[in-house]
Amino acid sequence: MEQKVEHVVQPQRNHDYETIAASPDFKSLVRKKNKFLLPVTVFFLLFYFTLPLLTSFSTVLNKPVIGDISLVWIFALAQFIMTWTLCMMYVKKANQFDAEADQVLTKHNKSEGDRL
Repeated sequence: MEQKVEHVVQPQRNHDYETIAASPDFKSLVRKKNKFLLPVTVFFLLFYFTLPLLTSFSTVLNKPVIGDISLVWIFALAQFIMTWTLCMMYVKKANQFDAEADQVLTKHNKSEGDRL
């Protein structure tokens, strides 16, 4: 037996992006996002590409640390840990950015309603 599912689509309100983008609240949000994303991205890329560069052009990571486990294996494991950590940090910050974006839209919608 097949069951029909009806999806109710809420009408989307057209927003004036230029007005929102010019608002100080939106500019502040963009600055906060960039202030977080740029350093995290640079750190990730540097940390990520360090392993292949060091293993290709030097023998620094070939030293055994614990038995037969060398620095290469520890560095590679650290990359997995770094990826999960940055992912968790990003999700937490993205939720904050989403909440702030909702506030910007709510404020914009309120000011639009006051003008009508």
